[in-house]
Amino acid sequence: MIRKPVVSAADIAPDLNRLRRRGLLRGGLSLGGLALLTGCDLSTHSGVDAALWAMLRFNDRVQAALFNPSRMAETYPVSAVTTPFRFNAYYPEWQVRSVDAVDWRLDVAGLVADKTPWTVDRLRTLPQEGQITRHICIEGWSQIGQWSGVPLAAFLRRAGADLRARYVAFTCFDDYSTSIDMASALHPQTILALDFGQQPLTPEWGAPLRLRIPVKLGFKSAKNVRSIEVTNTFTGGYWENQGYDWFSGV
Repeated sequence: MIRKPVVSAADIAPDLNRLRRRGLLRGGLSLGGLALLTGCDLSTHSGVDAALWAMLRFNDRVQAALFNPSRMAETYPVSAVTTPFRFNAYYPEWQVRSVDAVDWRLDVAGLVADKTPWTVDRLRTLPQEGQITRHICIEGWSQIGQWSGVPLAAFLRRAGADLRARYVAFTCFDDYSTSIDMASALHPQTILALDFGQQPLTPEWGAPLRLRIPVKLGFKSAKNVRSIEVTNTFTGGYWENQGYDWFSGV
């Protein structure tokens, strides 16, 4: 009888380290625990990956069940704003991309009645809300910033979005993307930010429009937004498709 080789913790250490780095589980997981969760054969890397993805989906469901749309992220006085605020993107600051705000248009797609593109000037005619909230990065740091813009809920209602849809997806002109659940999209503190530090957004902060959602980890607050889609189809996102938690609530 041919025996399968015994898999030691060292054999899958890179995968477990990747799991810890993503912040999916604190303290690690045993091989036995992973096997019980998925029934996967952990003697292969495909088995490990299947287990990790199963944990991701489980974690998303738990966070969604615990989400309270009435719970607000903490707000701060102007004196608490971090200066200088730290640049954050999947590329270095010298690779920041920009577009001419005059020519830029926000495309709207999916389950919405009005798919007319939006200009910056038109967005500024909608109700505006400001917030001083903490940006929490999955890398382990956080800073307090001041943003203002259009509540996403107000925008979706103005566009005639189907608020029963499951997801709101964002694509960006810097090739970034993310998506959020509808309940989070309608949260009172979720805004389409036009200003940072009481000034119009500049390219490094996501000009001309970025998502700001303080009840989630920072990578969900997509910068350089180009289009918004209301959909029942799960689209994932740039980091989410590489194994980061999709819900990513804080």
